[in-house]
Amino acid sequence: MKSATMNRLISIAILASFMATGCISAVSAIPAAVKTGSAVSKAAREITPEEEYYIGRAVAAKILSMYKLLKDPDFTAYINLTGQAVAINSEMPFTFGGYHFAILDTKEINAFACPGGVIFITKGMIDLAVNEDELAAILAHEVAHITHKDGLGAIKSSRWTEALTVMGSEAAKSFTPGEVSQLLNVFEGSIDDIFKSLVTNGYSKSQEYSADESALVYMKKTGYDPSALRKVLQNLQSKTGASDGGGVFKTHPSTEDRISKVSTKLTESKVTEFFDVRTKRFSGQFSKFSK
Repeated sequence: MKSATMNRLISIAILASFMATGCISAVSAIPAAVKTGSAVSKAAREITPEEEYYIGRAVAAKILSMYKLLKDPDFTAYINLTGQAVAINSEMPFTFGGYHFAILDTKEINAFACPGGVIFITKGMIDLAVNEDELAAILAHEVAHITHKDGLGAIKSSRWTEALTVMGSEAAKSFTPGEVSQLLNVFEGSIDDIFKSLVTNGYSKSQEYSADESALVYMKKTGYDPSALRKVLQNLQSKTGASDGGGVFKTHPSTEDRISKVSTKLTESKVTEFFDVRTKRFSGQFSKFSK
């Protein structure tokens, strides 16, 4: 299926989900005066957890139109247990639809955090980890992007204003074909904004530094060794060298700069309790996964 057609279907699906769950009808209570410039700014609001969930699902669907999902129930379950342990120790332990971790069947080194809690990690990225703590470091960084709402931040403010304008009109209870088409364009554009940030352009320098810093906190609270983040970044630097490609390679700070920043946040610490147990657990899972 051509990407343009796929994008349109995704947009239709997300709009249908909004209508089915009442997200749009709730917004329809906004007065018709929202059509004026001053009223729009006053009526503008943050995206709700429900809306974030459906937007994230649409972004995830678009990513899955490019990558094949790895069907390995055991390792996927292990990834989810590790990721959930880190997420529960974040400032957003629960999302509307919950956190879900899945593996993309590609040797490309990458990871994607979709709004609402869907996180993809590639086989190539998993290969960078040599123990469970390093795997947790990768997942903690992606969880941080979700808790910081970095993906949603990629949506152009003009799109959300336009959506509120249409949804807040007096005709919101019975959308005209033109209004439905306008909303589809808005949602399609919003999904594209996030997709480009995740896959093509990468996050900003400040977003990456902040996600690394939060990941250190999540890991410490969970009982993982925070220095594992520095180690996995060093693995990334040694294995990739040049920063070619999208996603993780298109972030504004270089891997070397991230390593430097993370190092300043680390304190000297001994190997955490049960490190050997976790490493053995990872080795057992990874040996089956890598076959």
